[in-house]
Amino acid sequence: MRLTLHIWRQASVADKGQLVRYERNDVSEHMSFLEMLDVLNEELTLKGEEPVAFDHDCREGICGSCGFVINGVAHGPRRGTTVCQLHMREFSDGDELFLEPWRAAAFPIVKDLVVNRAAFDRIIASGGYVSVSTGSAPDGNALPVPKKDADLSMSAATCIGCGACVAACPNASASLFTSAKIAHLGLLPQGKPERFDRAVNMVAQAAEEGFGNCTNIGECEAVCPKGISIKNIARMNRDYLRGAVTYREAAAEGGAI
Repeated sequence: MRLTLHIWRQASVADKGQLVRYERNDVSEHMSFLEMLDVLNEELTLKGEEPVAFDHDCREGICGSCGFVINGVAHGPRRGTTVCQLHMREFSDGDELFLEPWRAAAFPIVKDLVVNRAAFDRIIASGGYVSVSTGSAPDGNALPVPKKDADLSMSAATCIGCGACVAACPNASASLFTSAKIAHLGLLPQGKPERFDRAVNMVAQAAEEGFGNCTNIGECEAVCPKGISIKNIARMNRDYLRGAVTYREAAAEGGAI
């Protein structure tokens, strides 16, 4: 398979980047997208040129490390798939592909296709811990959880924090990511004591990091490799409003906030 690649090359956040053209004439349809880039990097290294920097780790679609935009779509054309699980058979001979990093002010470029997603870590940290003592593993039936809540929580917990939702959103919003992290704890009994405080703190942290607001466009759900539903955003907004009202009431009464 013959492909023409236009890859964003940028030495650091302080440097000016540009798209660089590479011709690939021997791409196997059985390669994953990252394996194709591995071969390109081997050739660049043999030529004494700087290889293309891109994030990767498990290459099994579960760690959330990999991710960049392919022809304007986060993670590429196949829905529900990370870049590492995207295979070259999704493309045709002679295709021209444009590879760019996640574009968001809160995700500064480190190098080439690599961005700094530490903002996600800070959002998670702002949620704090659950106050319920978990101790050792309890009996599976000791703490009843409605199946509907358990299923919704597990669905939200599948978020791998890749950042595709931010890259796809015209507002560079982190609402889908933040809402998933809020939901998978808030829906379970162990996470309910801090449910509303957690929503207030994590939403505030997302805003502080420079992410935009959600305007219900839905691009985040469309590119999410785990199919996280935007219904979590509605649930997050409800929890946030309830938590914010509690804060205002406490302030009005002169109590602790």
